Amino acid sequence: MEPFRGVFTQQEAIPDDAIAAAVDVMRTGRLHRYNTVGDELGAASELERAFADYQGTRFCLACASGGYAMSIALRAAGVEPGDTVLTNSFTLAPVPGAVASVGARPAFVEITEDLVLDLDDLKTKISETGAKVLLLSSMRGHLCDMEALVALLADNDVLLVEDCAHTMGASWNGRASGSFGLAGCFSTQTYKHLNSGEGGLLTSDDPQFMARAIMLSGSYMLYRRHGAAPPETTFEDIRLETPNMSGRMDNLRAAILLPQLQTLDKNVQRWNERYDLIADGLSEVPAIKLPRRPDPEHYVGSSIQFRFPTLDPEKMLRFVELNKEMGVELKWFGDNTPVAFTSNHHSWKYTDPQELPKTDHILASLFDMRIPLSFTLGDCAHIARIIGHNASRCTSEGNLRKIE
Repeated sequence: MEPFRGVFTQQEAIPDDAIAAAVDVMRTGRLHRYNTVGDELGAASELERAFADYQGTRFCLACASGGYAMSIALRAAGVEPGDTVLTNSFTLAPVPGAVASVGARPAFVEITEDLVLDLDDLKTKISETGAKVLLLSSMRGHLCDMEALVALLADNDVLLVEDCAHTMGASWNGRASGSFGLAGCFSTQTYKHLNSGEGGLLTSDDPQFMARAIMLSGSYMLYRRHGAAPPETTFEDIRLETPNMSGRMDNLRAAILLPQLQTLDKNVQRWNERYDLIADGLSEVPAIKLPRRPDPEHYVGSSIQFRFPTLDPEKMLRFVELNKEMGVELKWFGDNTPVAFTSNHHSWKYTDPQELPKTDHILASLFDMRIPLSFTLGDCAHIARIIGHNASRCTSEGNLRKIE
């Protein structure tokens, strides 16, 4: 079998209209979001208005990163040092990092084999911890039963903040991811669904919450210049009580993002074509287990995850190496050593050690792979064949001995 020659970190080029918009901003020299003339809206404010419309929410704040959006969302929600914040046990480091950044303590909730929050364990953890905020990470684009989650949180008086870094453009029963709770936090880092290198968007329908978030982001007294902000009267006391923790998005990044937003839904379809093709190929490999995608979930397949439950840890690493030798880059979430962006709760030493046997069992056999839009459908079919080929090699003890 021929190796795959593509590059898993190669995104599509920034579109020509986005490049032109960025050049226009650079020619003005007015890159700072508040460096505007008269009543004009800068690109950051235009992006806030456009993304609020896309999400169907009242308010939006453009900020420096998705992690920053989570941090100020927690602060604006009233989380204080020493508080406990519930979050997924399966996530990436910026999520517990956002909790730690406000001096709070993450309490991890188990996941199911479909890689979503275990609602039974959530109910238990709410009772055990008394936590009043859940930072839900829809990790790698997997949505739990959002209606059941919202009902459970309402019954227990727990606020919901959604981390939608991997679910921008996704929905549950037709309702946009990020619109189920107090706030939605989005990322526009290079490997996400809109690409400005770094960047974040925070959405909400709550005027008091958003006024606090805008002040936290570093608006000084320029909150009137936002494209999707609460009424000016909302800021009357908040503007004097809220610290400035500068983390604004600049007009250059916003200018790059605005044209991309127009093609987001089309790109969601393109990602899902690639995801479905790879998933169909892997579903024919007996040893590989794919997470279930429930009917109410409209997902964005910008990455794919699968489990290989029959391998021991040594063979898990061997499986990663075999695929790497053939040009396919897999990440293994069961690795004791953090690799690039991939880590698990055992390596987050700034959090309290927690017993999560169900999650550990699932992560021990969990693999992850990016699906950039720079890959063709033919590339995706080729990748699925390579993974299936190497899965067969690893499940055959005789062949494995010959390889070793």
